[in-house]
Amino acid sequence: MRLLLAEDDPLLGDGLKSALQSEGYTVDWFKDGRQSLEAALNESFDVMVLDLGLPNLDGLDVLRELRSRKSTVPVLILTARGNVNERVTGLDLGADDYLAKPFDLDELAARLRSLIRRSQGRSSPLLEHADVVLDPAAQTVRKNGEEVELTLKEFIVLRYLLESRGRVVSRSRLEEAMYGWDVEIGSNALEVHIYNLRKKLGQQLIKTVRGSGYRIG
Repeated sequence: MRLLLAEDDPLLGDGLKSALQSEGYTVDWFKDGRQSLEAALNESFDVMVLDLGLPNLDGLDVLRELRSRKSTVPVLILTARGNVNERVTGLDLGADDYLAKPFDLDELAARLRSLIRRSQGRSSPLLEHADVVLDPAAQTVRKNGEEVELTLKEFIVLRYLLESRGRVVSRSRLEEAMYGWDVEIGSNALEVHIYNLRKKLGQQLIKTVRGSGYRIG
């Protein structure tokens, strides 16, 4: 899952990026409101964590412009403790959730999982297809009830394909989900991950749609 982090505090931002990467997110981190807005409008993200106190363009203005431009990316806003007006304004402008600083990282991760489920129209926290079950919270994958060990990149690819079950996901979209936009990617990196997933979970799970990408289901 690709996440846009808009946070200007270097210590908090660095901690958030590391924590969210450990949760299986590919994180693009911006410290400036205007850069965050441009990235959100021009790139595809699955969710956005938006601090309100950003330089150059305030977080509420970022959110206002995003929604005026019909962006539907789920947004969780970070705001100072006790600032009710900011929270109310953010929700009225189209934020999907908020979290007051200081916050617990486990709660942030849970709220993000909930946002993504709602944006995909899912109620169950588990992602399932045939005999494969992926648990985003526990970061586990089971086949026929037996846990299967995956690398982080394999987990990200499988999760994205299961969340898009029945739809073709392009090669470029999967690469963005794994690496973001500022990492040089090996020409056959994705194919290696797909090969390993098929070897571990069955050759028929992931289908290649020639010229288009991959799909499950």
